[in-house]
Amino acid sequence: MEFIEQLKSVAARVEQNRSIIMTEESTKTSFILPFFQALGYDVFNPLEFTPECTADVGIKKGEKVDYAILQNGKPVILIEAKWCGEKLDSHGSQLFRYFGTTSARFGILTNGIEYRFYTDLDEKNKMDLVPFMEFNILNIKEEIIPELKKFHKLNLDLDNIFSSASELKYVTAIKQLLSKQLTAPDENFVLYILSEVYTGKKMQATVERFKDIVKRSYNIWVVNLLNEKFQTAMANTVSEAKENVEKTDDEQSEEIPKIITTAMELEGFAIIKAMLYGVIPPNDITFKDTESYFSILYKGNTRKWLCRLDLTGITKKMYLPDLETGKPVRYQINSANDLFSYKDQLLSIAKKYSSTTSA
Repeated sequence: MEFIEQLKSVAARVEQNRSIIMTEESTKTSFILPFFQALGYDVFNPLEFTPECTADVGIKKGEKVDYAILQNGKPVILIEAKWCGEKLDSHGSQLFRYFGTTSARFGILTNGIEYRFYTDLDEKNKMDLVPFMEFNILNIKEEIIPELKKFHKLNLDLDNIFSSASELKYVTAIKQLLSKQLTAPDENFVLYILSEVYTGKKMQATVERFKDIVKRSYNIWVVNLLNEKFQTAMANTVSEAKENVEKTDDEQSEEIPKIITTAMELEGFAIIKAMLYGVIPPNDITFKDTESYFSILYKGNTRKWLCRLDLTGITKKMYLPDLETGKPVRYQINSANDLFSYKDQLLSIAKKYSSTTSA
């Protein structure tokens, strides 16, 4: 089985069972050990994956880290595990203490859903306070797969991982910064933009006025970028379909499909994904096209629809679910860009669905 398929299998297990897992031990057995099995480790062989690894701190003896991955009999990766219902923010200090007392080069803090990867980029033999990589098994991002593969037993090269960790750390930090500026640009970011595009005096009132302009411009740029990718994908799809039709020109007795996904519908889909970025992971927003309307869904669940678009006729319509009853409320729009006017309502719907899922 391919590595990505193994990860998806673990993710399906976590999604299905996390509501019934109530202890740290069951989290280890049901979620964490299968994850490291997917990384190629024999979790039942204490010579390569040992539980309760000794990590004495100073005069305090008997300290043990939950698991350690060994090379040549020495721990090289420490793993501190928590219950899947616990937040990880307050548990980094425990792994921090263990790190400096062993020969380990990397530390992993996890609750079976989130995985935080640490090393000692800032000061040798002293674990960094900020992870250089974070991974959520329920939101597998394509770009993280090559980085995870580096921790696979067959690929484990500690020096290679360490050399790429510094770049990865800053790439992650920059992405988080840009994401934050997308939703709430701060004064420094706005001042930088103004220094490039505005020739007048940059008074405080000017900065405040431009915060919303910068935010909207940033969102529109992201949407246009996504839309270009959709248009390219659509063009490729149409080209392939045309080639297939030409190859089977003598078999054209089949009916023309009634459901055709249009560029305008895909543009609306791209706009909503961009507006909800930071509230719902992009991979959790999907669509389903029908003869009646184009539905934008949360995690593919037709009962958790975020928006329905009817853009085929002269009068274009959008439907949003009422937060109390769930019944569709109709709005008339002129183009997909009008969706920006309903961002607050869409955010409220998204927050309701995501909070219900996490609960």
